[in-house]
Amino acid sequence: MVNRLYAIIAVWGVGLLVAGCLPGPGAAPTAGPTGPLNVTVSIGPQKYFVERVGGPHVRVSVMVGPGAEPHTYEPKPEQLKSLSNTQAYLRIGIEFEEAWMARFTAANPAMRVVDTTAGIERLPMTAPHSHGAGEAHHEGELDPHVWLSPALVKVQAQNIYTALAELDPAHQAEYKANLDAFHKDIDALDAEIRQTLVGARTRKFMVFHPAWGYFARDYGLEMIPVEVGGQEPSAAELAALIAEAKEEGIKVVFAQPEFSARAAQTIAQEIGGEVLFISPLAEDWLGNLRTVAQTFARVLGQ
Repeated sequence: MVNRLYAIIAVWGVGLLVAGCLPGPGAAPTAGPTGPLNVTVSIGPQKYFVERVGGPHVRVSVMVGPGAEPHTYEPKPEQLKSLSNTQAYLRIGIEFEEAWMARFTAANPAMRVVDTTAGIERLPMTAPHSHGAGEAHHEGELDPHVWLSPALVKVQAQNIYTALAELDPAHQAEYKANLDAFHKDIDALDAEIRQTLVGARTRKFMVFHPAWGYFARDYGLEMIPVEVGGQEPSAAELAALIAEAKEEGIKVVFAQPEFSARAAQTIAQEIGGEVLFISPLAEDWLGNLRTVAQTFARVLGQ
């Protein structure tokens, strides 16, 4: 009888202890992250941005791996499954996000979706030469390549900081220090690119995929795209591009490793020039933009 009484008292005591540890009705949860935040992004450069701000407190997964084309990418089943462990998806506004975001959030309704481009005004996509310089390719179609402008990356970094600080307020001060250091590096890169491009003889360059519109705008260059909207140029458009390249003295057609270089190679052959590959998707964003600027300076200074 005594043993039974002790058992009842013990169970009752444990019940009171557990009840005391549970939040009352309407109480806010107090538990924070027990390890690095699991964050998912769409492309490699975003991983660089998040890691610069988050430091050791983030673990970043990238949807579009090296060599894949982000505009038409389809996530793998294992990537959808891994979203169940993600605290935040930081989106950047490329096409596959629009097509898949509903499924992403269905895989993890508690996952926070953050638009890292909030506050950025996008440029309209420009059409191939035969449609008229600067003319929008399709009404309402906007250029998603905002990560190729250092000035706009500062905005994205600020949005990333805000999201991380809200998800993990215990490390807010560290995130802010990282943000400030990243902004300083971006300012230094911007000044370096401007100095690198000072001696450019011409300001026009031809590129197969029109990823470099924001970069061109920032640094006083003019991008001549070969294709827009995933469509290679028609025979008439190709002839017009060849004629323009000859008229402008263009000897290099830039191409992107993730796309076919066939049209670029045709133009280069007709103008007696060459195709050079530059990627907007390199994970080492700062180093890549520095290298691209040096490449532009060498080509445009000829």
